Amino acid sequence: MNRARVKLALFVADVFASVPRKDQRAKGDCYLRGLMLDGRRKSIQPMAERLPDGNEQNLQQFVNQSTWDPVPVRRRIAERMVPLIGPEAWAVDDVSFPKDGKMSVAVARQYCGALGKRANCQVAVSVHAVSDPASCPLQWRLFMPEEWADDPGRRQKTGIPPEVGHREKWRLALDTIDELAGWGLVPPVLVADAGYGQNADFRDGLDGRGIGYVVAVSSDVTVHPHDAEPVAPPWSGNGRKPQPRYRDKPLPVAALAASRGRQAFTEVTWREGSRGPMRSHFVALRVRPAGIRARRLAQAAATAREGLWDGVLPEVTLLAEWPEGAEAPTGYWLSSLPAGIPAAELVRLAKIRWRIEHDYRELKHGLGLDHFEGRSWTGWHHHVTLVTAAHAFLTEQRLAPKADTADSPSTRSSTPSRTC
Repeated sequence: MNRARVKLALFVADVFASVPRKDQRAKGDCYLRGLMLDGRRKSIQPMAERLPDGNEQNLQQFVNQSTWDPVPVRRRIAERMVPLIGPEAWAVDDVSFPKDGKMSVAVARQYCGALGKRANCQVAVSVHAVSDPASCPLQWRLFMPEEWADDPGRRQKTGIPPEVGHREKWRLALDTIDELAGWGLVPPVLVADAGYGQNADFRDGLDGRGIGYVVAVSSDVTVHPHDAEPVAPPWSGNGRKPQPRYRDKPLPVAALAASRGRQAFTEVTWREGSRGPMRSHFVALRVRPAGIRARRLAQAAATAREGLWDGVLPEVTLLAEWPEGAEAPTGYWLSSLPAGIPAAELVRLAKIRWRIEHDYRELKHGLGLDHFEGRSWTGWHHHVTLVTAAHAFLTEQRLAPKADTADSPSTRSSTPSRTC
């Protein structure tokens, strides 16, 4: 065995220690080598043909029919990778897998990020540990469309567990965070795109778990300035006493940020990119998110604590970006981090999601995350777990002390190492 094979064998022995049978662990080693070998297609048949010890029937059985539990494997990967990466944040995201037909587990016509439109696809919610040098998926949840939740025929054919039903993506994200907390893993900060960030229930769920966040929101999310104060409408003395309300209507974040003028935006550099420093202009404003749902959540939280609500909405920081040459601000984030945190730190956290986009390219194009051709619940989760393991192994090699030598194959960005 060469050094890479030895390292992989040690990695597999540790990460797949929960897999009960020696032959299953050997197939795991073989599958990981197939994922990391050169080759455009990483489905089972072409991988088996490329591997010197590849056996298509054995690999099909290992991935699609074998009963080994992928969750302990993912847990062990997370336990290895979190200390190694030293995450500055966790990122919530979702990823889509375009599919033909309607029998692959959880496939439906829905928004497909990979294609930028509604299309036939599967969607998975993922949580990643993120730093600028590296990231790693910690856990996955396959999104179950409503049409699948109520289709016993397709559920039975694809082996969906009885307890799995339709659940919104933001709830799946919170479920995953709770599961990771059960593993002893807690995010330093959570970041997410606007698909999650503008959801008041999602932000409230993070608040309730004591998790600070920096999340993107769309330009039309409404807020009150931080110094706005609710007033109680006059009460006639009859009926229920009216609740305090803000006198002025809330403003969209785009309007509030633009009203400050370009002069209020300060240049911030957040990292060194491949073409030089990454910089733009930003402003941080204290605001109070508005909207019916935000108001109801604030009222419920206050009532649970004190039994009476004074109408005051919680305060957070709005971060807005106005790039050089743009006619108006173009990006917006809400942060629950302490008010005194420097704007440069907020910007760095708001932008740190670039890392998982980079790693998704490796997961998809280099390691075949979306190449799985099976249809079952079991097969999908086994494949995703094996791809996560392959990505974790390559990340470990890149972060190893000798990975920065000029002739090290592990320094080739997004290029799988040769391990056969």
